[in-house]
Amino acid sequence: LKHTMDCCRNWPVPWISIPSCSMFVISLLDNGILLYMIKTGVSLHKPMFFFLSMLFSIDLLLSLTPMSKTLGIFWFNAGEIGLVGCLVQMFFLHSFSIMESAVLLAKSFDRYVAICHPLRYHSILTHSLVVKAGLMVLMRAVALVLPLPFLLQRLPSGQLKANTIAHTYCEHMAVVKLACSSILSNVVYGLLVALLVVGADLLLITFSYCMITRAVLALPSRDARYKAFSTCAAHVVILVSYTLALFTILTHRFGHVLPHVHILLANFYLLFPPMLNPIVYGVKTKEIRDQVQISSPPYLCISPLSSSWLILIF
Repeated sequence: LKHTMDCCRNWPVPWISIPSCSMFVISLLDNGILLYMIKTGVSLHKPMFFFLSMLFSIDLLLSLTPMSKTLGIFWFNAGEIGLVGCLVQMFFLHSFSIMESAVLLAKSFDRYVAICHPLRYHSILTHSLVVKAGLMVLMRAVALVLPLPFLLQRLPSGQLKANTIAHTYCEHMAVVKLACSSILSNVVYGLLVALLVVGADLLLITFSYCMITRAVLALPSRDARYKAFSTCAAHVVILVSYTLALFTILTHRFGHVLPHVHILLANFYLLFPPMLNPIVYGVKTKEIRDQVQISSPPYLCISPLSSSWLILIF
């Protein structure tokens, strides 16, 4: 790879920046407000909200990692990035994506224990278990992503088809496709990681919610069933992000999609979950809504019923 690459220069599609920028701003507001609420709310210092803090922190970083460069491309035509910067961005981008998937899996387990074994919830989800789970989330992501930059560096630096990445950020397969030499090892390893993360996590999350659904249907009270279903139904919406992830992964390797369409979907895949997660896991949580009402100043009105945080200045 050359030390300088043109990232999608001279695109005739500035409109792509509108949805990307909108989701980016909403994501920053959502995750920033919720992190502040969890930090300042003493009643929220529980294992359940430790998972949420991890999720919101990862989503915040996942939004910031590509968008700083992406907005530079859209707004200032700053379409160049150095090799080292590209590898660093790739490492953090894929690491945060894997961490996010792992935390969503942990949250599905948290909901399973809370609904299927409510009397044992506090004995199962102890502080030590939650901390160990957080460390495992970090270690798994680093272990899986760390080989990617080294696999890229082994490719001959002087043999490139082009120096333009068909992406607004340094995605592994987008960079690998620039090489003229064999990229079989990169493709195989990238596919294995994708199947391990997206495939395995998706299966486990689906299994957890199937068990939750079975337990909810067995509840004698109609109100209890409705409350449990309303809590979990919103969480299942997150599974849409896995569909987008699988589509992006498979089209990069086997499909032929128009570059502009692929780039739009890739940006949507990165920004949609960080924008949606705070609404699903934050606004729908009663303790957080109560903390918002306690902490909000008089001139700040945040509606938990809206599709996002609505800030109204009177």
